[in-house]
Amino acid sequence: MTDKLDSLENDKKGAIEALLFTSSDPVSAIELARILEIGPAEVIEILSDLSSEYESANRGFQLREVAGGWRMFSHPAYHEYIEAYVRSWDTHRLSQAALEALSVIAYHQPVSRDGVKAVRGVNSDGVISSLVEKGLIREVGKEKSLGQAALFGTTQAFLEKFGLRSIKELPPLEDFAPNEEAKQFIKERLSAQPYQSNIDELSEEIDEEIDEEL
Repeated sequence: MTDKLDSLENDKKGAIEALLFTSSDPVSAIELARILEIGPAEVIEILSDLSSEYESANRGFQLREVAGGWRMFSHPAYHEYIEAYVRSWDTHRLSQAALEALSVIAYHQPVSRDGVKAVRGVNSDGVISSLVEKGLIREVGKEKSLGQAALFGTTQAFLEKFGLRSIKELPPLEDFAPNEEAKQFIKERLSAQPYQSNIDELSEEIDEEIDEEL
C-alpha cells in the first residue's frame, strides 16, 4: 500500500515537472491543480518539496515562485557559464541605455518619458519604445497635467525576467552604489522623488491582475 502511494506521489511530481518544463511562463498552482485534477494545497506542497529537493541536491536549476506562478530557473551559481554560452546568439539582451531607462522606470513608476529623461539626462523615447515592445514596461496611466503624458510602469514579464514575486522585492537603490560618491548621487538624483508609495500601489494592481487571470 505504501509503495503504491509513493508511486502515485512520484507520478504527480513527474507530471508537474513535465508541465513546468513545457511552459516558458510561470504556471500557477491553481492551473496545475486543474490539469492534474487534485487540490491546489496538494500542488503547493509538491512544488515546495520539489524546490527543496533541487536545492538539497545542488542541481543546475531551481524552482521558484514568481509573478503569481511557478517556473524553472537556471541556478545563479552557473550564470557565468550560461552568459558565456548565450552571448554570441542572444540578440534580445538589453543595452546599457535600456537598462538605465528600465531602472528609472522600475524605481520611479509610474513615470513619464520626460521623467526618465530628467533622471538620465538624455532623450529616452527610443529605449522606452523598445522596452514596451519587449513587454518589460507598459503604459499604466496619464499625467493629470494639461499635456496628459503617458505614464509607464513595469509588467509581469519584468518580474519574471528578474525573478521577482513583486516589485516590492526591488532592492534599495543604494545597494547598487560602488562607493560613497555614487551612493550620494543616487540619494540626491535617482531618489529625488518618493517612489515607495507608487511601488506599493502598482504592486497591488499587478497582484489584482494576476488574481483575475487565476
